[in-house]
Amino acid sequence: MIYAAIDIGTNAARLLIGEVTENNGHSYVKKISYTRVPLRLGFEVFTNGLISDEKREQFIKTMKAFQLITDVYQVKDVRACATSAMREADNGKEIRDEVFDKTGLSIDIIEGEEEANIIFSTFFLLAFDKDSPFIVIDVGGGSTEVSVFEEGKRIAGKSFKVGTIRMIKDKVDTNVWKEIDNWINNTIDINVPHKVFATGGNVNKLHKLLGKTYMESIAYSELDSIYKELKNMPLEKRMSEYQLKPDRADVIVPACEIYEYILRKLDCKEIFVPKIGLSDGMIYEMHKKHLHLA
Repeated sequence: MIYAAIDIGTNAARLLIGEVTENNGHSYVKKISYTRVPLRLGFEVFTNGLISDEKREQFIKTMKAFQLITDVYQVKDVRACATSAMREADNGKEIRDEVFDKTGLSIDIIEGEEEANIIFSTFFLLAFDKDSPFIVIDVGGGSTEVSVFEEGKRIAGKSFKVGTIRMIKDKVDTNVWKEIDNWINNTIDINVPHKVFATGGNVNKLHKLLGKTYMESIAYSELDSIYKELKNMPLEKRMSEYQLKPDRADVIVPACEIYEYILRKLDCKEIFVPKIGLSDGMIYEMHKKHLHLA
C-alpha cells in the first residue's frame, strides 16, 4: 500500500510518497516520489512571530499541489505534520484551519517529543545492534532533538530551541548551549560507548558531499574539515562549488556548528547517517496502523 507523508518544517515543506517493503528479510520505507518546496516559514516566524499573507498564500498553494500529487498516486492514507515554525507562529492554527478548508488536508502541529518519536520508529528497521546504547541527534531549522536509547528503548530525550534558521536570524537564546551542556552532563554517561546517529537534511547532504556510501560513518575530523571549508566560502561559491541550492547553502554551516557542539560534549569521534527522517516515520506509522486494521 502506498502512503503520503507531508513534513512542514521550518526551512522547507516536503511530500514523500512511499510504501513499506521488504528486501532480504528486512523491511524498509521505499521512496516512490519526493517533492520539496523551500517555504522557509522560520525566517518570518522567528523574527516577528507570524506567517505573512504572502507566505500564507505560498503555503496554501504548496498544500494544494501536494494534495493533487497524492490524488495522482491514489494513496491509501496521508498524514501532514508541522513542526517548530508552525508551533511558534501566532497564526499557525488559523492557517492550519484555512488549509483544511481549502484542501481537505488535516495538519497536525506536533511537539518536539512526538516529532522525535515518529523519526525513531523507523530506526528499528535499520540493521544494527539495537540493544547496545545509541544516541540520535536531529538538527532542524527551528529545533534540535537529542535522544538516548538503551536495550532498544528510548530512555531520555530533549528538544532544544536551537536550529539552523534560528542561528541565521540570530534568534538563539545564548542560554541554550548551557542547557545542552547540563542535560548531557546529567543524562548521558560519556564513559559508556554510544553509537551516534545524525538525522536531518543538512547532515544527509554532508554525507553525500563527503562521498560516503550507505551507513558509512563520518569522522568528526572529516565533518570539521568540510565545515571550515564551507564556512570560509562566500555563499555563491558554496552553491557553485558544491552544487548546493540557495536554501541549503546558507543553513548547512550552522547545522555543522550544532552537530559539532554536541559531538564535542559527547566526546564522539564519528557519526552514522541513516538518511531517514520525519516523513519516513510517518509512512511507517501509517503502514503499521493499516496492518493492525486489516
